[in-house]
Amino acid sequence: MAIPQAFIQELIARTDIVEVVGRYVSLKKGGANFMGLCPFHGEKSPSFTVSPSKQFFHCFGCGKNGNAIGFLMEHAGMGFVEAVKDLAQTYGMQVPEDDSDPMARQHAAQARQHRATLTDVLEQAAQAYRQQLKSHPIAIDYLKGRGLTGAIAKQFGLGYAPDSWRHLATVFPDYQDNLLEESGLVIRSGEEDDGKRYDRFRDRIMFPIRNVKGECIGFGGRIMGEGSPKYLNSPETPVFHKGLELYGLFEARQAMREAGYALVTEGYMDVVALAQLGFANAVATLGTACTFDHVQKLFRFTDAVVFSFDGDAAGQRAARKALESAVPLATDVRSVKFLFLPEEHDPDSFIRAHGPEAFARCVSDALPLSRFMVDVAREGCDIDSAEGRARLASQARPLWAALPAGVLKSQLLAEFADLVRLDERELQRLWVPSGSSKTGAPNASSRPRPSPSGLGSNPRTRTAARAGVRGQITSREDRALQIVFADMNQWASLAQPMQHLMMDLPAPHGPLFSWLDQQWQTVGVQPLAALREGLRNHAEEAGFDRLMANLPLESEIDASELQSITREMEKGHLARQIDELTRRMASDPRAYAQIKALHARLADLKKASVV
Repeated sequence: MAIPQAFIQELIARTDIVEVVGRYVSLKKGGANFMGLCPFHGEKSPSFTVSPSKQFFHCFGCGKNGNAIGFLMEHAGMGFVEAVKDLAQTYGMQVPEDDSDPMARQHAAQARQHRATLTDVLEQAAQAYRQQLKSHPIAIDYLKGRGLTGAIAKQFGLGYAPDSWRHLATVFPDYQDNLLEESGLVIRSGEEDDGKRYDRFRDRIMFPIRNVKGECIGFGGRIMGEGSPKYLNSPETPVFHKGLELYGLFEARQAMREAGYALVTEGYMDVVALAQLGFANAVATLGTACTFDHVQKLFRFTDAVVFSFDGDAAGQRAARKALESAVPLATDVRSVKFLFLPEEHDPDSFIRAHGPEAFARCVSDALPLSRFMVDVAREGCDIDSAEGRARLASQARPLWAALPAGVLKSQLLAEFADLVRLDERELQRLWVPSGSSKTGAPNASSRPRPSPSGLGSNPRTRTAARAGVRGQITSREDRALQIVFADMNQWASLAQPMQHLMMDLPAPHGPLFSWLDQQWQTVGVQPLAALREGLRNHAEEAGFDRLMANLPLESEIDASELQSITREMEKGHLARQIDELTRRMASDPRAYAQIKALHARLADLKKASVV
């Protein structure tokens, strides 16, 4: 979906970044800006700054920065379009959908509203389940017996579904409402039983499943005694898809960043218990094998993932599925590991038996993806025989081919070549037929995303921006550009002749001043973040990023600084005019009078500078 750039610019101009960031970070006023602990890395002293005037955030510790859209992408793990839609909904704006007709847009809007209604229904049920837990000692005792505290139960919103066929009839005024069935809370029996309705979850500990925005989208219910199934999940609904969601991701986002990795476990109880025992970065799949979408979602929050599995045959099968899902995303800058605990332990029992330090060592010593890939490829192969080596090559090829191009892929080619006793080039020739890419085509996950920092995806822009971080402001024109873009009111305060002088400057300054003037005339005053979006794909975008990279987020604009700069710029302009007229005096009788007038203006400027 292509969203018009003008809409994004307007959206950012309307957005209050302090309010957006304040949903996730505790902010305190500090001068003209707000300060807080950075949500992207662990710190004890606040280095995270939010500027309401510029509508930017910046962390001086880890370097993360950007606008409100970028913050939602980085912190909540949203895609670009999802973040834009989230902000637009917050501020009552309709996202233009240029790629669909009016009927399609209407259907899309209705679908969004329907999904929002379903999450409201599910949240109401979650509240009811939490209330029921308080009044059922048997459920409380079960959780205590599993070593869970009331605080951790509250953090994850645990509840209890009573042993009743129609408990939800006491929660919702209309038990026949189709929303209860569509959300997966209620089951309708077949026609042979007159289509009677009853609760899906009965006599179970309830684990609410939340999306990355914190909305309840489904439940996992665990039986407390004997019975089957041990875990019962919500069915697929318009808001819940097991192959896309991870239990505990909403609660674990910040802990992942602080720990530096995500820990993927096999069950809901593991996630809750691990959080209580000091490993709040744990998540779990929802009764399904780990999918490509699961891994891709995790890599929005961290560059390192550790899969934890039981050491039995089922754990080995689950690990292989996770390997297949992770390989296409295993770039050279990402880490994927596999942790196999002894058969008698899950993460919870292991920590209680051996302590958190021992478990942390196990995580650190977990099997890297490359080693596990080799182990899987070698399984059942006698490498002392030609047939065994051929089988190894056959098992290794699809895994190797799925790897993104890079150093890791090249190294594994060499390792597999050594194992099958072939020259590396010969193995590559066999695995990559003539006409194919030598190292494998990039997959969809490697496509560039819109930059959260607002620097765009243009390589020229990114390069210039990186260089600008180390660069210095080299001229008065540079600093004037910084000031008027950081505070458009400063541009409005300049006399029109001075504005024209600045707009007539050579590139990049003149075109950027001209563009700013056009914005001021047509739209009015806008924050820096909105102006940055408006400059996307502008001819001078790279020059702008170079200059703005050096603008401290916490700096306050001093009106006298711009006046001083423009006086010096005008002095230089007048001096150049005087030099030109002096050369023309012999042939132009009017030149002398013009020079005299310019000298008078120059004298006034010099007096103003002294004052």
